[in-house]
Amino acid sequence: MQLRLDALDAHLGKPLAPLYVIASDEHLLALEAADKIRQTARAQGLTERDVLVVERSFKWGALLAANQSQSLFGDRKLIELRIPTGKPGKEGGQALQNYSADLSPDNVTLVTLPKLDWATQKTAWVAALQQAGVFIDIPLVERAHLPGWIGNRLAAQQQSADRQSLDFIADRVEGNLLAAHQEIQKLGLLYPEGKLTFEQIHDAVLNVARYDVFKLNEAMLSGDAARLTRMLEGLKGEGEALPLVLWAVAEEIRTLLKLKSAMTQGRPLGMLLKEYRIWGPRERLMEPALRRVSIATLEAALQEAAQIDKMVKGLRAKAFAGDAWDAMLQLGLKIAAGR
Repeated sequence: MQLRLDALDAHLGKPLAPLYVIASDEHLLALEAADKIRQTARAQGLTERDVLVVERSFKWGALLAANQSQSLFGDRKLIELRIPTGKPGKEGGQALQNYSADLSPDNVTLVTLPKLDWATQKTAWVAALQQAGVFIDIPLVERAHLPGWIGNRLAAQQQSADRQSLDFIADRVEGNLLAAHQEIQKLGLLYPEGKLTFEQIHDAVLNVARYDVFKLNEAMLSGDAARLTRMLEGLKGEGEALPLVLWAVAEEIRTLLKLKSAMTQGRPLGMLLKEYRIWGPRERLMEPALRRVSIATLEAALQEAAQIDKMVKGLRAKAFAGDAWDAMLQLGLKIAAGR
């Protein structure tokens, strides 16, 4: 059974199912969901708790033993199985299938996993967990949805802010939801209930953003020059390897050039997106980006990428060396602006 995160509270108003699975890379939301299940388990009389962590030396027999053993007083218990890698291996996969087929009615099992990749989602052990229990797949909070998420969190503590303020907070906490949660809680401690002013938020919220190099393409494709600049400055400050940043941007430019060239030959964009396996936020951003940039711009951008690569490797003469990070920014802005 698949369950959306926003339906969890209503679900926990009923007797607990024997098995829950939480899969997510959004650690704050996964932790909060697991805490709700733990609290409900205690309220429903599961006073004992066993925690098993799948590491290299983990013995899968321990899971079976935890499910079969009774506490000294015969109390029901919560069994937590944490699989940090999301890869239980062949033996673990078979153990999970066997476990799912023989759940104890006296216990509740909570399995926590990172976000599962496409191949792992198709495995037999994942299918067994989904069929036997309640499967909660929590997606990442993307940048476009972050202001709304922040607004909902402020509302939960009886506070509110205008869109400008929500965007300001989002810029400062992007990619770091745990820190975002802390900053929102801090606003609740500093200021009374009601609407917060931009000045209050500006003075209180720290810059705790953590940027993902593979999210640069979203800022570039959407034409968001301010976010692109902020992300590159953040990646530079965090010590990210410039060759990786250049590779990610250059690959996106190559993809745009392939799509643009194919479209000039009359091929439909929808078919091309499937062919190049482009989906999610990128899929929605491709069409406006392709309208904005020309083939000449993309070809020139690839030539610039080659020159930046030489700068990074120290192969250009000092007189023409320049700053590679600044050149990287100019390259990204060329695509964002479409010229």
